[in-house]
Amino acid sequence: MLERALPFEAAAAGYPAPPILPLEARGLVFEAGGRRLIDGLDLTLRHGLRTVILGPNGAGKSLTLRLLHGLLQPSAGEVLCGGRPADHTMRQRQAMVFQRPVLLRRSAAANIGHALRSRRLSAGERESRSQQVLALAGLLPLARSPARRLSGGEQQRLALARALSLGPEVLFLDEPCAHLDPAATLAIEHLIERADAAGTKIVLVTHDLGQARRLAQEVVFLHHGRVLEQSPAGRFFAAPAAAEAQAFLAGRLVL
Repeated sequence: MLERALPFEAAAAGYPAPPILPLEARGLVFEAGGRRLIDGLDLTLRHGLRTVILGPNGAGKSLTLRLLHGLLQPSAGEVLCGGRPADHTMRQRQAMVFQRPVLLRRSAAANIGHALRSRRLSAGERESRSQQVLALAGLLPLARSPARRLSGGEQQRLALARALSLGPEVLFLDEPCAHLDPAATLAIEHLIERADAAGTKIVLVTHDLGQARRLAQEVVFLHHGRVLEQSPAGRFFAAPAAAEAQAFLAGRLVL
């Protein structure tokens, strides 16, 4: 099991940290270049279910993750964590992994150590946590290797290990296996399942329906920047309610 020991300020002061879930989007709008890309999106994400976000190209899947994580500011609407407006402290309890890993020109271990410096951990604690997540990701033998010389699959595992080292309560994953071969994809999925088992809320965007069927416990279907359907995975894949979702699963063009 992945340890869940992050020294949040509230906990360090002797008080329990306020809940971060449910994570809610209320009337989110995002406009850019004169276009409305997210159009009044409403969404509630709760603890205990792996959430997979699906939809055709241009539906707003990646934008939704960035808005929920605070990387983008909405043109209108709000994001709530545990019923309160999302702020910097709440977002420190989240992490995000992108489609293409962004790694520093340092060793694999130093990439994780750099991320942990913001957590007020001692050098010994940073080293211990770094070793733990590298072992979890099967990268401990490569700890001193330059991160940017690792294979594509190893780099993505490192990016995920770095995110997990922060002990996130919510982990956003934006197409983490888009450019990986089956073996590398399997390794990433194993890490996702380990994080889920440790209590981390998983929110995954993928274009791979096979991966969605393997990992999803609930599905959110987006189209034109809105949530058309949110339902248990079994129900969604057996009989989606939205006509657009039916067309999407059938492999037809969704306009």
